[in-house]
Amino acid sequence: MDPNQNPRTAALIAAGCGALLALAAAGSAYADASPAVTVGAGAQAGFFSCNTACINSPGVVASGDSSVQGFALNSMRLYVNGSITDQIKLTFDTEYTGTGTGAGANKIGVLDGIARFEFSNVFNVWVGRFLPPSDRANLYGPYYANDWAPYADGVADYYPGVFVGRDDGLAYWGQFGIVKVQLGAFDGESLNSAAPDPSRVLGAARVMIDLWDPEPGYYLNGTYYGDKNVLAFGVSGQTQDSRTTATIDGLMERKLGDLGVLDIESEYMKDNRLTAADGSDGWYALVSYLLPQTVGIGRIQPLVRFADKKYDDVDSHLKTTEVDINYVIKEFNARVGLYYLHQTVPAAATAPTSAPITDHEWGLKVQLQM
Repeated sequence: MDPNQNPRTAALIAAGCGALLALAAAGSAYADASPAVTVGAGAQAGFFSCNTACINSPGVVASGDSSVQGFALNSMRLYVNGSITDQIKLTFDTEYTGTGTGAGANKIGVLDGIARFEFSNVFNVWVGRFLPPSDRANLYGPYYANDWAPYADGVADYYPGVFVGRDDGLAYWGQFGIVKVQLGAFDGESLNSAAPDPSRVLGAARVMIDLWDPEPGYYLNGTYYGDKNVLAFGVSGQTQDSRTTATIDGLMERKLGDLGVLDIESEYMKDNRLTAADGSDGWYALVSYLLPQTVGIGRIQPLVRFADKKYDDVDSHLKTTEVDINYVIKEFNARVGLYYLHQTVPAAATAPTSAPITDHEWGLKVQLQM
């Protein structure tokens, strides 16, 4: 048994699998298909330079020093997907958490382990480990984000999880025209939540509306690099033992004919002490523009992102600015970028009158997937 999974979770998963198999057998609604397995991989790596403290890289400024530089393998993933029938599928993904000195660095873990029962547009059930219903930023993850540091601001993906935003549980999802609904129950005991009683199940829900092109499937993208015109709005929430976190997010992507592609993404979050002992709220806004001209083998994309997060118990703000110059070769399968991060860290609760600290980081990132 997975060490992160308790007997209650195992029982929930077993019951869900049994019910779904009984439904499939009773209805004879699916056709057999030849087993098909696909294998893929992804990697993010690069160079970083930080002064005062690192914001998004694994570097640590040693005592007495004013900066640190280095190279890092930020992440490495192996993807395996297989079809048992046309409606019953399996996903198994692993993640190497990257170089560094922290407790979570240099480890390999189960990223996704999903039994997928996908019967129709309106009735799909996933069981196992995967991303719970949450904000768009969590549902696209670092490999399908538009920028290189989507979670450095403490606003995006501010939900509890077991491993890289994932949790063990069961979720229903369905597409009803322009509306997508996701509902789930997840194991709370292994989460890093701040709920008083972590043994209680965590509930999660998301409702999203796509007013322009559809975004089929459970997971999402941070951009489509002009393959879609998107105007989407989502509302998400999670709750455990009377503690809650809720978000409102939106994405607009528009192809401007021969003028390129414009993206605008934003989110507002409110954490009522589900994810941390100190409640907080915050927002971010991102704008990017993919130039139409091909330069060499790719296209250039400037991007800027601003974020502001306020803590309830300390009258102070965490403010983050990110500026990227990206070189998009083959969308998410091959891209390179220069990034700069500027972050104002609020005073500690133990010394609220002390001056905030300003951190700077810049670097080069490379992402390849196949």
